[in-house]
Formats: sequence, C-alpha cells, structure tokens
Amino acid sequence: MELKSLKIGDLNIKVPIIQGGMGVGISLSGLASAVANEGGVGVISSAGLGLLYKNFSLDYLKASIFGLKEEIRKAREKSNGVIGVNVMVAMSNFADMVKTAIQEKADIIFSGAGLPLNMPSFLTKDSTTKLVPIVSSARAAKLICQKWKSLYDYLPDAIVVEGPKAGGHLGYKENEIEDANFSLEKTIPEVVAVAKEYTEEKEIPVFAAGGIYTGEDMSRIMELGASGVQLGTRFVTTEECDASDAFKQTYIKAEQKDIEIIKSPVGMPGRAIGNGFIDRVKQGVTQPKKCLCHCIKTCDVTKSPYCIVMALYNAFRGNLDLGYAFAGANAYRAKKIETVKEIFGNLKAEFDNYQLRKLSLSGAGI
Repeated sequence: MELKSLKIGDLNIKVPIIQGGMGVGISLSGLASAVANEGGVGVISSAGLGLLYKNFSLDYLKASIFGLKEEIRKAREKSNGVIGVNVMVAMSNFADMVKTAIQEKADIIFSGAGLPLNMPSFLTKDSTTKLVPIVSSARAAKLICQKWKSLYDYLPDAIVVEGPKAGGHLGYKENEIEDANFSLEKTIPEVVAVAKEYTEEKEIPVFAAGGIYTGEDMSRIMELGASGVQLGTRFVTTEECDASDAFKQTYIKAEQKDIEIIKSPVGMPGRAIGNGFIDRVKQGVTQPKKCLCHCIKTCDVTKSPYCIVMALYNAFRGNLDLGYAFAGANAYRAKKIETVKEIFGNLKAEFDNYQLRKLSLSGAGI
C-alpha cells in the first residue's frame, strides 16, 4: 500500500489527509492554507468566528458571516490547494455558515456534531462546493445517504468517520468512549460497506478520524478500508496553527494522564487537557452565566456552569486560566513545534517505514 492521490467529487486530493476543523480559532486560514499547500485538505473552522471578528460587528451573526468570508479569502491568497470549511450542525448559525461557504466557493463543507440531514438544500445550480458529513456510526452514514438521496437526489461526496479518541465534542455517550464496540477500527469497515452500496451511482471515499497521529496509524486504518484520514491534534503544534503559543504549549506540556473526558455545556462529552479552569467547574465554582450569542442550539444558559464559546476563545488567545484546550487522545505525544511541511514529511516516512517493515516480515515468513 502507498499514499496515493484520490478524488472527492472532481477535486484532486494529492495526499489523502484532511486537517480537522478545530474551533474556536485553532484552524483558520493560516493552518488551512499550509495544509492545502502540502497537498492535503486544509479546513477552516467556522465555530466562534463572531467573537474573532467582533471588531467588525458586535452582532455575532453578522460578524460570523464576515469572518468566514475573510478567512476563506485569506486562505485563497496563500494557497491554490483544496480549502474546506467545518460547520457544526449544533451551531445556531449553521444555515448562515453553510450558505456563506457555498457562496464563497469553499471547496468542501465538513459537517458533524449532529446529522446534517438538510445540507444539500443549500446548494444552488452553480454550486461547486462538495458536501462531506462527519459521522460516528454506520447507522448515521446510512441515514444521511438515504435522506440526501430521497430528498435531494444527492449523495455525500465523501464521509468522515470520527472515532471516540478524537478531541473536542464526541458523538458518543460517555460509556461508549472506551467500549471496543464503538472503536474506529470496528466502525470504519461498517461505513465503507455503506459507501459501497452506492458505488454504481457515486464513489464515496471514507476518511478515518480520531486518535490517528502517525503514518503507521494511517496505514493501519487504511488497511481496514479507509481511503484517507483526518488529523486535527497533530497539526496543533505547528508554526502555522492559528492558536496562541500558550495554547500550543499546553499540548507540549501535557502528559497522558492530563487528557480527560469532560461534560460540556452543550450536552455532549468532550476530550480536553485538564487544567485549573476545568477543576473549578467540577468543584461547582460559579462561572458567569451571561449568554453572549447563543452559539450552540443545545446550550441552556440557565443550566450551564460556563460559556463554552468564551472558554474556547480564551484558550485560543492563550488565557488558559479562563478556558481550556480541546485535544485528541494522543495530544501528549507532541514534543515540539514543527512546520506543516515537516509533519507531512514525517507522516509519509512513517507510513512508508511501516509498509517496509510489513514486507520484510512477510518475506521472512513471520
């Protein structure tokens, strides 16, 4: 097996690596364009852009639209590669962000944190944007394919399967996160089987995400049928990542025991690097309960111990006393700041070395 280019619709992806969309502010035009320049898919997170662009407008929704347009424009200035946008279904401005991404001709929209059952409804006759749902089960993949096909005569251009080792909000119940029945290794072949049901109509490549950190990880999961992978955590500790240096250093300083599952105000479990802020939340220390923008549909300010968008925004800016860093299960493996180019080189070398070791072992009859 080798790392080969593939197609998402009519888009040529030179290296089958998608950079995960990480909000608030972690993956913007800087990181996305750097990944795209290496032949992968660079992804801008649309989460929380209204805060990042509050100088344009104090109206969160207006600032979010302006901010997404600006980030796509900046990414296009820096790269001729494939640029995507991540839009969470759970966001209250989901429709605005999807429409804006399509109008600005983003190459791909990735959408999870809920089932994006109506996403094709936003496409227009001249749309070129590809639509890629993020799922955590074959059941969800099947449902999306059926709904899109019956309602819009459209099938996903690819599917991303995000396993329970991912960072940030997880599409699993807390008791499922460590259950092998919900592992990425079990789910990938099941989703690939769903995609194959539609082969006569459309090739739907399946990408694996969540806990993939090395080229060897890539190789192992692609042997199970994945066409490529999505990585978020590995790209945080890069020069080009849009987060503050303090945020990146949180990853570098973290030990495995520091990475924990937390209860998010949005009603989903999340994986983050533990710190004093999270400890205070656990202790029931009251946090400000003012709702700035009702950014997430499921967030109830009367029951939330803190505002999650502000916590993530503070962390992005480097104020970890008033926020925390979401991170994948392997975040503790980061030891230094690298460039995106170096990471792509390392991933390819790790992938090839694993394949060579397998060949030598099979040749030796082991």
